[in-house]
Amino acid sequence: MLFRIFAKKKNCMINKKRVTFSSKLGMILAAVGSAVGLGNIWRFPYEAGANGGGAFIIVYILCVFLIGMVAMIAEFLIGKMGRKNVVDSFNQLKPNSAWHYVGYIGLLAGVLIMGNYVVVSGWTLKYFLASSTFGLQDLTVSGYEEFFIKYTASSFEPIIYLVIFMFISHLLLSRGVKTGIEKASKIMMPILFILLLVLVINSLLLPNAIKGLEFLFKPDFSSLSYQGVLAALAQAFFSLSLGMGAMLTYSSYFREDVNIMRTTAQVVVLDTMVALLSGMVIFPAVFAYGASPEAGPGLVFKVLPNVFNQMPLGVLWSSIFYLVLIIACLTSLMSLHEVVIAYFMDKRGLSRRKASLLITIVVIVLGILSSLSMGKLNDLRLFGKTFFDILDFISASICLPLGGMLMSIFVAWILGKDKFVSGLTNDGKIVVNKTLLNVVFFLLKYIVPMAILIIFITSLL
Repeated sequence: MLFRIFAKKKNCMINKKRVTFSSKLGMILAAVGSAVGLGNIWRFPYEAGANGGGAFIIVYILCVFLIGMVAMIAEFLIGKMGRKNVVDSFNQLKPNSAWHYVGYIGLLAGVLIMGNYVVVSGWTLKYFLASSTFGLQDLTVSGYEEFFIKYTASSFEPIIYLVIFMFISHLLLSRGVKTGIEKASKIMMPILFILLLVLVINSLLLPNAIKGLEFLFKPDFSSLSYQGVLAALAQAFFSLSLGMGAMLTYSSYFREDVNIMRTTAQVVVLDTMVALLSGMVIFPAVFAYGASPEAGPGLVFKVLPNVFNQMPLGVLWSSIFYLVLIIACLTSLMSLHEVVIAYFMDKRGLSRRKASLLITIVVIVLGILSSLSMGKLNDLRLFGKTFFDILDFISASICLPLGGMLMSIFVAWILGKDKFVSGLTNDGKIVVNKTLLNVVFFLLKYIVPMAILIIFITSLL
């Protein structure tokens, strides 16, 4: 019924030439914005904290460049060669096959992730406002935990913030690829990096900051378990936003002369920098004020507010930190939103504004149910999981690894080496080292699918 309200007859817009990013800088910043999100600034620090710090980070970086970067090359390649949405790119490259169902996995993942992501994004907005208005000052250690629990269990306020967040994404994406995604990325991503660097400088000037740096960069492999290695592998995959079609959709807007190998390397390096800078913000501060680096998922919302409260000018640093989180959340949410928008524009003939509004409404409904599952709907469970947990399990544990693995198999085994090389070199117009091409193709054909399969199996256990 909702689709019928927005739908209209397919028109010539389906056959219009694919829009492209207007500049390489805008393209790279948009892709980095898609990759950078809660996985870098929220998940990475608590995973590193829980798995021994420096040793975890070394394994994580190896996994990023040997697994994550190669998987990203495959996803970029499908989008750039297919020039369509996440479903039709597969149809374009392998007509009359079942491979387009991989695109539907990405669509499902995008919608379900947004259902949770917009809730947590709303938390960052709440914490930014609470910080900047002195609402997080002078609480006890248990008081910060009570603040978080009371807020997330509320039936009203979290919903207001998630609706605000989703409509900001809608308004930006309604402006299109060049004046919406690209322009917003050119503004927000430099601000994010500048603010992160300011926070890093402040953290490094704190007493005992060296202990935090040692924890991050002085590896102790005796503290790294087998589970820690698997966590590093999973983090490398998730932090790059792979398997959900976001990178595929953005690369469908790449210009023909884009060097995918170089672009992927730039995106991966910048994404990894954000994760490491986030660690350099958090762990020196944690060690300076005696908090635990192993606080887990509650590190950002339960532990850090207390750490900031003890700092000189703590309100300022706390506000800046949650502003960074807001930017990271928004750029990632926009990329997920765009995956589904592109599908409804290409496949169903909807205008960009109508497609965006349709998905906005659907995600708000999912977000409301997800948020309420932490409060009034907490007792409604399936297999012991709340609605929030179910969305997270289906998307993160099933759709993402399955989608990423199948995309890698599609490029290496279905398209084959000749099309792989042709796509990366733009039919010989872009010079790429042959040895490098052979190594990347070998990794993509054999190592990456096995590594993602391991992530998939362990996430189900």
